[in-house]
Amino acid sequence: MIDVNKAIVTTVKTGKVLFGTNNAINSAKTRKAKLIIVASNCPQKIRGDIEYYCKLSNIPVTIYKGNRIDLGAVCGKPFKVSALTIREPGDSDILKLTEAENV
Repeated sequence: MIDVNKAIVTTVKTGKVLFGTNNAINSAKTRKAKLIIVASNCPQKIRGDIEYYCKLSNIPVTIYKGNRIDLGAVCGKPFKVSALTIREPGDSDILKLTEAENV
């Protein structure tokens, strides 16, 4: 089992990530994301839109256990992060998250 927080920190430092729900929806529509992480308290309508477009594009979605403030803190940002789009994982093994959930 991998440590989600540690994987997110490594991805933010070494990979290519985008912050915010608009970026998540746009990346899902254009199929440019490898994984999208959504905070547990992301507004239901926005979360539904992200999940819908990810399903169409076969992009995995993971629900982060913490809230938007926690996700922002893990990313090292001084603001709330409702959604985190991962385009390149960098040196992290964060894409294994989806493999673990599918077992």
